[in-house]
Parts: sequence; structure tokens; C-alpha cells
Amino acid sequence: MGLVDRARNIIVTPRTEWPMIAAEGGTVGDVYRNYVVPLALIPAVCGFIGMSVLGFSMGEGHMRMPFFSGLVMAALQFGLGLLIVYLVALVIDALAPSFGGRKGMLPAFKLAAYSYTPAWLTGVFLLVPVLGFLAILGLYGIYLLYVGAPRLMGVAESKAGLFTAIVVIIALVMSFILSLVIASLMPMPAMM
Repeated sequence: MGLVDRARNIIVTPRTEWPMIAAEGGTVGDVYRNYVVPLALIPAVCGFIGMSVLGFSMGEGHMRMPFFSGLVMAALQFGLGLLIVYLVALVIDALAPSFGGRKGMLPAFKLAAYSYTPAWLTGVFLLVPVLGFLAILGLYGIYLLYVGAPRLMGVAESKAGLFTAIVVIIALVMSFILSLVIASLMPMPAMM
């Protein structure tokens, strides 16, 4: 199945798409190459274009992030996107048996990767910085995780809500810590 069809189906019909995903073979590398990398590029590229190329207006002035700083930020955002989906998959794999599920890195990675779909797709709003708040629509991925956990990891339906909540909390903490580490390595770029 193609990238566009898979992204559309996981968003529109997740209850029928998850069993199809579960039945597919492949490797973590295949999912990275064919799905995660192209989608993780969306917020990185759109954020770069929005902040460094197009810029935004504040009051009477127009501001842009310096080009090189924008490139560095985009590369870090992309790298962080690739890393966090793998770390979330590790969490899913480790937690599943505690919720009546089974271990398995490939299904855990699929669950993490496809659940991130809305977050990556809403990255298109970063093209226009004032619309960046619409990225909140990416929270739909929490629902995708909830629906997919029983189908991919065998998590008991009755425990899927708690499983999802714990995975989301751990993912948020990991993302926050990784963001702090990256922020500490980069000086705040001056806007022009």
C-alpha cells in the first residue's frame, strides 16, 4: 500500500486499517524508510520554510529565523522525530505484557509509527507560523494508539485506555527531556 493511501486510511478508518497493518510483514527499517522518514520530513521542512523563508509579521515588522539556524533546527526536529518514534516503540514493547499483551518490536514500532501520522501531517500548518497552533489536531494520534494497541500488541481491550495513557505520558516526558537537551546545545537564534 502506498504512503498516501496508508496515511489516509489510518486517519479515516483506523479500526479496519490496524488489522491490515498487523498482517503485513516487513522490518522496522522498512517502516522507517517507506513511512516514517517521508512523514517526519513534513513538520521539519514546513517549519523551516515557515520560519526561515517566509517568516511572520509581528506588529509592524516582519521577522525570519536566520537561514542556517533554520536549517539546523529543521535537521534537529527531523532527527528528534526519528528518534522519538523508536523510543516510543521500545516503551510500547516493554509495557504490552503488563496489559495482557505480547512483546514484539515490529508490531510495537508499527503502532508507534502509524499513531504519529496525524502529528506529522499537521506539520503542514507550520508553513504559516500563525497557524502552527492547528498542530493540536495531531492529538488524534492518541486515539489511533488506543485503537491500535489491542490489534497490534494484543493489549486487552479493557486495559487499552490505561495502556495508552501511560505510553502517552512517557512519550511526553521523553520528548520534553530530548527537547531540553537539544535546546541546551543550541543558542537562541536572533530573528531578523
